[in-house]
Amino acid sequence: MTSVFPYLPEMIESFNVPKDEVASWAGITSAVFSLSQALTGIFWGRASDRFGRKPVIIIGMLCIMLSSLLFGFSRSLAWAIAARAFAGSVNGNVGIIRTTVAELVPQKELQPRAFSVMPLVWTIGSIFGPGFGGALAKPAAKYPGLFGKSGFLKRYPFALPNIIASLFFLVGLAAGILFLKETLETKKHRRDYGRVLGRLLLRPFVRREPVKPHHDNEQTALLWGHSRSYSTSPSSDGNNKRSQGSLDRQAPPKYSEIFSKQSSINLLTYTLLALHSVAYDQLLPVFMHYPAQGSPTSGQNVQLPFKFGGGFGIDSNRIGLLYTLYGVCGMFIQFLIFPPVARSFGVLPCLKVVTIMFPIIYVATPFAVLMPTAISQQIAMFIVMVVKCFAVVFAFPCTTILLTNSAVSLRVLGTLNGVSTSISALGRAAGPAIGGWTFSIGVEKGYMIVPWWVLAACAVLGAFPVWWLVEMDGFGGNEDNESNTEVNDDLRSLDGDELSRSKPKTIENDASKHSATNEDLPTSLGDSTEHSKTVNGGSRIE
Repeated sequence: MTSVFPYLPEMIESFNVPKDEVASWAGITSAVFSLSQALTGIFWGRASDRFGRKPVIIIGMLCIMLSSLLFGFSRSLAWAIAARAFAGSVNGNVGIIRTTVAELVPQKELQPRAFSVMPLVWTIGSIFGPGFGGALAKPAAKYPGLFGKSGFLKRYPFALPNIIASLFFLVGLAAGILFLKETLETKKHRRDYGRVLGRLLLRPFVRREPVKPHHDNEQTALLWGHSRSYSTSPSSDGNNKRSQGSLDRQAPPKYSEIFSKQSSINLLTYTLLALHSVAYDQLLPVFMHYPAQGSPTSGQNVQLPFKFGGGFGIDSNRIGLLYTLYGVCGMFIQFLIFPPVARSFGVLPCLKVVTIMFPIIYVATPFAVLMPTAISQQIAMFIVMVVKCFAVVFAFPCTTILLTNSAVSLRVLGTLNGVSTSISALGRAAGPAIGGWTFSIGVEKGYMIVPWWVLAACAVLGAFPVWWLVEMDGFGGNEDNESNTEVNDDLRSLDGDELSRSKPKTIENDASKHSATNEDLPTSLGDSTEHSKTVNGGSRIE
């Protein structure tokens, strides 16, 4: 998706759009994507609650791959806009993947690390996407020795980066089908033939460790054998089927359950954040590509410090390079800085700090063009981009964690994330449209600061709801307690004679206590489980 950014202004120009209108049409192209996403986000969220997370994610990836190819083969502005609208209508995966992460990791102390994975993956894509997008756009003109004789690439100058992007989608589809785990409670126990095939493919590469005839390991195996026989007895199977049937018959969550006070404030915060942040990201390549003014200190249209109307005048290759470096910095911040800082200071305090940073960043952005040389202009712009990257890397995961923890139960989480995708998409649609319109006005009047200062005002508005947020406990704690109680009940129900024969001393002591914790239980089961924690009734996190 990020491969589009560097060449979008050139693509719109190739449709014979005047330079002064490129920003407006770039904003409209981005807006229709988000507007279509807003109209279908709740549908995809509900579908994931009914049919499962995995099939909806797979279908979404397949459709986005097709939309990418349609966009690359665009021959007119209407075709490009229609392709982006189709891409938005099938792009419901963001909210569903957030739901999947939340269901895999309900523990609050692990959430900063878990919810930093999605932005980290996005950042990795931001490293390579703009790089090959800018480098491979219009290849016949850029590399005449290689592609100059290709009539196909001359006819479709923006097809190559989208074809390459489709290959990445194919890899993602294969990985999802073969290895993605279903997390919806009512569907996760069904047989997944894709994962079965994935395990078969991995079997030659997985080394099996021989079972050591150690006393503790024998006790562990015996105890787990009893546990399995207990949990898979006919009566237990009947109870499981009845329980799953009752879950399947659950009514859809009510809107009063979805839109609690904190959930509503989180949705407002997330929408306003998406509005100004996405508008900035869409507007920046247009600003970089817009022709440079002859001299920022000369000309009748220049009255410093506020009246100037030039851009950087750089091509898609250089824009792609800057975005690649931007992505590298983002990956470093995402992986090494965000998790420990969020754990140390808390998610909500971090969000409050970065929301104050956004208006300052936006106000400073247009002044980078006033530096005396082209290189110094690009260095100044890159510094601003890195600061913006720091704020974004903290803002979106923090908002996601707060929104997830505001859900009253796991039952509403899929729908809540679908709603967040739809509502935030309204902001993603409005932001680029506002940015493109104000950019055109600013260029016409000779005030390049206009679009950026409008975004700064939007960022100030978006900072206010953050101060009304309360960091909720989420549902992880309750789930852990319920899971722990079930395990202790299972241990107490085992036959006393069988336990006495195996003599697991620590287990006997723990089973007699009603206050056993998740940390105590696995270590008492033997050395083979000392690095695991039992959560959610059996799934383990290393």
